[in-house]
Amino acid sequence: MTRISIIMPVFNGQEYIEKAIESVLSQSLEDFELIIVDDGSTDETLGIAGSYDDERIRVISQNNQGPGQARNRGLDIACGEYVMFLDADDWFCMDALKTAYAEAKKSDTDITIFQIMKYFNGSYSQNDWFDLNSFDDGFEDRVFNPHECSNFLFDISVSACQKIFNGEFLKRINARFPGGIYFEDMPFFFYTFLKAERISIIKKHLYVRRKHDGSITESVDAKFLDTVPAGQILMDIFIENGWYEKYKFDLIAFKVNGPRYALMGIEDKYRPELYSLIKKDYEAIKTTPYYDDYLENLGPVKRKFFLDILKSQSYDDFRKMQNE
Repeated sequence: MTRISIIMPVFNGQEYIEKAIESVLSQSLEDFELIIVDDGSTDETLGIAGSYDDERIRVISQNNQGPGQARNRGLDIACGEYVMFLDADDWFCMDALKTAYAEAKKSDTDITIFQIMKYFNGSYSQNDWFDLNSFDDGFEDRVFNPHECSNFLFDISVSACQKIFNGEFLKRINARFPGGIYFEDMPFFFYTFLKAERISIIKKHLYVRRKHDGSITESVDAKFLDTVPAGQILMDIFIENGWYEKYKFDLIAFKVNGPRYALMGIEDKYRPELYSLIKKDYEAIKTTPYYDDYLENLGPVKRKFFLDILKSQSYDDFRKMQNE
């Protein structure tokens, strides 16, 4: 069995994909398969991906269905003992596969999380989110279960690219990314993390995340409309798996905050549409047994946001209420 399956979804990635591929081919651990799923690119991406004469590279082409479905396509055909994800505009650090595999194998983990370095315009940087600073020294060099992280669960980076997953574990729990939306990492992370029984961390930078104008989370544009359905999927996951009561205080705040911050930062032309999506979501919540939990567990700022959305009749009406 191949040691690691690396799944790379890509859409119009001709500018960066060569560096991503080369970072895999230059790894000291050579027993891998790189599954490149071209998600309907209209540039030269497919030609670049197919130009490599290496039997370890498998190139799949599909009509554009979004990053979640592209990753699911990769999961469907992955043969590796472990699974990692690589975005086409990022790259692995030297010995990343060897280091991640060695820890996952030694500790027999379902998920092992490592650090990410950020890159922008020739400069590297770090932050608490990607440096795993939520995990104190007591989590290093040991295996732990997800419920030991209950007090900081929502402070953990959700990036699928920051982890190595046991392949059999992913199959056993039927791990899938939601299709047709952006921010697909978020529901996938919470589902897999809370299903895991054995987790470890590596306080080493094994991955570089490139920041650029086209990055999904760098420009607050129409993609951020998907913060609403992503939050709805997340809530369903917690309810269906019996995790809601344990985590509801932080879960509700997390669900409200995503669209709230998006509404503050999104391009002006998308604000009425995002407002309408949020309002429809909150109107639906009013009809559920969870409505009182929102009123009782939200802090004053988020509670006012929640209620102002419900009371208002339009985005302009909502803005006036927020300024009162």
